[in-house]
Amino acid sequence: MNSLIKTAFLASTLITCSAFAASSNVDFLNAGKANPNLPFSQIVKAGNTLYMSGQIGINPVTGKLATGGFEGEAKQTLENIKRTLELHNYSMSNIVKCTVMLTDINDFKAFNAIYTQYFSAPYPARSAFAVKALALDSLVEVECIGAV
Repeated sequence: MNSLIKTAFLASTLITCSAFAASSNVDFLNAGKANPNLPFSQIVKAGNTLYMSGQIGINPVTGKLATGGFEGEAKQTLENIKRTLELHNYSMSNIVKCTVMLTDINDFKAFNAIYTQYFSAPYPARSAFAVKALALDSLVEVECIGAV
């Protein structure tokens, strides 16, 4: 019984140390006009991986959705991704995966045309799907994962 308790204690200690080591290698990155009242970080860097919060087409100057309908919002969304990465000394070339959410799947072709202005071959892996609604009635949201 005594060795069982020692083994359990050792396992518990190792798990706690592993969790601490993993958590100490995590950085929560916010810069620029990041709204401190929002309950998420712009980017979380865990080891060599960047996890970027979803971006929508908010114009950083006006704080409102970009004008120009879907195309205007899509361009602003990708500009926001680019700007956020650059504020943290990263670039679009760090992106390895994007998840695209569209409120109308019929905008898929138009999104691809805009997307290729920001990424070039070899392209990041990508998923795209239609959703019922997005924050602030946005028409498109993109979240990204990067590698450093």
